[in-house]
Amino acid sequence: MSISLFMSISLATYPSIGHQTKANKERQSEKPPLDLSSFLPHLLDLFSLLHSTMGLWFVRSRLAHHLGQKMASLGALQRRSWPSVSFLQLWNPLPSELVGGFSSNPINRWSDQRFASVKAESAAPVDDRCRYQVMDFPGGKVMFIPEMRFLAESPGERISCYRVLDDDGQTISGSSFQEVSKEIALKMYGDMVTLQVMDTIFYEAQRQGRISFYVTSIGEEAINVASAAALTIDDIVFPQYREPGVLLWRGFTLQEFANQCFGNKSDYGKGRQMPIHYGSNRLNYFTVSSPIATQIPHAVGAAYSLKMDKKHACAVTYFGDGGTSEGDFHAALNFAAVMEVPVIFFCRNNGWAISTPTTEQFRSDGAVIRGQAYGLRSIRVDGNDALAVYSAVHEAREMAIRESRPILVEALTYRVGHHSTSDDSTKYRPVDEIEHWRTARDPVSRYRKWIERNGWWCDDAESELRSNVRKELLHAIQAAEKMDKPPLAELFTDVYDQVPSNLHEQERLLRETIKQHPGDYPPEVPV
Repeated sequence: MSISLFMSISLATYPSIGHQTKANKERQSEKPPLDLSSFLPHLLDLFSLLHSTMGLWFVRSRLAHHLGQKMASLGALQRRSWPSVSFLQLWNPLPSELVGGFSSNPINRWSDQRFASVKAESAAPVDDRCRYQVMDFPGGKVMFIPEMRFLAESPGERISCYRVLDDDGQTISGSSFQEVSKEIALKMYGDMVTLQVMDTIFYEAQRQGRISFYVTSIGEEAINVASAAALTIDDIVFPQYREPGVLLWRGFTLQEFANQCFGNKSDYGKGRQMPIHYGSNRLNYFTVSSPIATQIPHAVGAAYSLKMDKKHACAVTYFGDGGTSEGDFHAALNFAAVMEVPVIFFCRNNGWAISTPTTEQFRSDGAVIRGQAYGLRSIRVDGNDALAVYSAVHEAREMAIRESRPILVEALTYRVGHHSTSDDSTKYRPVDEIEHWRTARDPVSRYRKWIERNGWWCDDAESELRSNVRKELLHAIQAAEKMDKPPLAELFTDVYDQVPSNLHEQERLLRETIKQHPGDYPPEVPV
């Protein structure tokens, strides 16, 4: 039996839903609107007839849609008069297994259940007629609404920032944080002070012309050391260039720092890199790379490897707010979210990408909101609060490994020093602003007040620590400065297993040029 024949039967049996004659229209205009409750049994009979005769839900769907349109045009589409029929059954007249097995309240099943611990926000009230119209789309079911709504360009309030210590170094009442033992607390403080002293002396060495370049971490000591303390040596670090404190925590010595900055034969990079481009295979710390954000997708790939090998470890990558403006950042976050890999994205939002303020970089609420946009669990933390950073990274690591998921941590801080020794930040930042962050919001002073209140530190210990670090570093610099440079041949090794002919030719030409112009090349490099 054809669809057209069924339509003929239905229109003959129920003329009120077919084309009306002029007389019918005039009679209807004198009557009150049609009561659907009296019409509904006939409609259900029609559905039953269609189903039992053809056995095709496709016909039921098409006819139900047609009847729905007709009833709507008669002003009879009033759901409150249908006490025993689900609206879903009219607009989706399919077996329950074909519509996802909806219960009487299908909304509870719309949210994506990939991560059971994530709760979706409650939806705003919508028209009941649209509440049960959904589309099963990749990623989850999507509800249709009749109103045209654009998402706001920004939330009404900025995302809050997690903090444990106030500016005076006292724990905030009601704050929750990871407990730190006395041993760990004192090592954290000792490394933060060491990093301060190291920055001061290496910066002066560059100004004296003894090294060619340097980058300080002044104002970001808590980010460096506290985040490193929350990790383990098995976690793989992909740094930017302002995280020497992570290496310091893991056991990189002051002599190793000096060897790299002076590029001598004991430098693991064999003098090929600029100063502060540290790296250590032993400490799972990938070598710093100058191009911004290139390390971020590398970290995701490493995390994917850790996941496949079922290692109890994660990858961690550091970058500044300027790095979030690079395409590598966005590709990496999407890759990590889709592949569900154990990686921590640590953004040091210090307000400035060299001379570009964050207000001229993006209109979003920092970096933390971008993590949410890509499906990452994210947190904003006070980057000048060592306890807050330690607690956030400690928990982030546990979640990343336990649930095999990426985490984004945005630490709000301030770059007190110049971007590098090639920069003068007073040309684009007020000096008063810099001094305020150097004094009132110094992370090292704040943390010191906390360990002093615990009875773990005093002025004598402070003086002894700073004096010892200074002596050790000055000795390391003197030793590194006197050490021989790597030989010229090292420029062409460690890339190919067998050096190709074109590199042999380049080496020959270089040696000939040095012989012709010896005064233009450093004499301390062995030829």
